Amino acid sequence: MIIEAEIGKRIKEFRHSKNLTLQELADKTGFSKGYLSKLETSDKAPPVATLSVIARELDVTVSSLLGEEPQDDTFCLVRKNERTLMASTGEDFGYAYEALANPYPNKHMEPFVLSYPSDEAFNYSFQHDGEEMLFVLQGRMRFKYGHREFVLDKGDCAYFDSSVAHSGEPIGDEALKTLIVLYTGSAKGPTSLEHIKRRIIDEL
Repeated sequence: MIIEAEIGKRIKEFRHSKNLTLQELADKTGFSKGYLSKLETSDKAPPVATLSVIARELDVTVSSLLGEEPQDDTFCLVRKNERTLMASTGEDFGYAYEALANPYPNKHMEPFVLSYPSDEAFNYSFQHDGEEMLFVLQGRMRFKYGHREFVLDKGDCAYFDSSVAHSGEPIGDEALKTLIVLYTGSAKGPTSLEHIKRRIIDEL
């Protein structure tokens, strides 16, 4: 069971286990020391891209940060009623999310279902190393990628370089839900870290 309020504490525990100071983790991730400090003491979940970058720099999985014990199997099945809604109101950074394959061990991709509660989602922009796939499950959305904007309908799929700033917002009255799959590479690999740059107030 994922407990949202435990995520920050778990990040701190992993950081201590790696003998990293807040400043050292800040240098590795591109986040400010103040942001990381607030994250570690917060009872709210951060954005999924934030978790992915921190997990990579701590050499752990996102599932570990979420508190899910990895299974000893090469097949993972997460039933619909087993998904846990994180950031349930979506007010802090524009969306709520559910992890889809958190028990799978040492995975290279991170799939999530995102729900966008309001058009305030477009006020937040995300930029992180790696690649990302976005598939519209329900509703319509306006998607901004760099200086370009696209209208995505149900069933549309976008695949993109996530180091380019991107954001999205719902269009119309129907609730918007998307499937996203993140790939941020390995902290030990040759990929250079692109600092996340977001128009999010540096508070949780």
